[in-house]
Amino acid sequence: MTQMIRTGLGLAALVALAGCQSAAPSFGGGNVGGPAPLRPAPTGQVYSNQLPPPPPPPAAPVTPPPTPPADASAASQTPAPTQTASNAPVTREGLVGAWRVSSGGGNCQIFMALTQWTGGYRAASRGCPGQVADVSAWDVSGSQVLLKDSSGSTVATLSNTGGTRYEGTTSGGQSVSLYR
Repeated sequence: MTQMIRTGLGLAALVALAGCQSAAPSFGGGNVGGPAPLRPAPTGQVYSNQLPPPPPPPAAPVTPPPTPPADASAASQTPAPTQTASNAPVTREGLVGAWRVSSGGGNCQIFMALTQWTGGYRAASRGCPGQVADVSAWDVSGSQVLLKDSSGSTVATLSNTGGTRYEGTTSGGQSVSLYR
């Protein structure tokens, strides 16, 4: 029995040594049939510059007031309503994506996602001035958009002024425009 164990151990040692001496490809260039070594990637100088600020918001289209009709029967018609804040409910899905922001004389961008976050949903501001720089969350309350900071406090409240434009003020009283 002891003899069989010694024989088995001897065979195992021979197999292990045979595996160590097998021919493996050499990548150091000594093996003619092996792949050629890679050349190092060129290195150059890295440059960085500040990006220019986003463009200013587009001017709202101005429509001239309707001209009064010439005959007296049409004079009793009601004039066209002026564009005011919309009371229509705002949907979260309609707000997802990139928005341009104008506040405090500066322009920036805010990105809104549907990922839940403190105070609502995740938002990220880029290059924003004043309180708008603190925006990290957003939510909808009826027909208003609420921009919030990382603690869930409201930074700005905005109302739809038509289409994809929202106007409002920060908690500090500064005007804010959100548009695409």
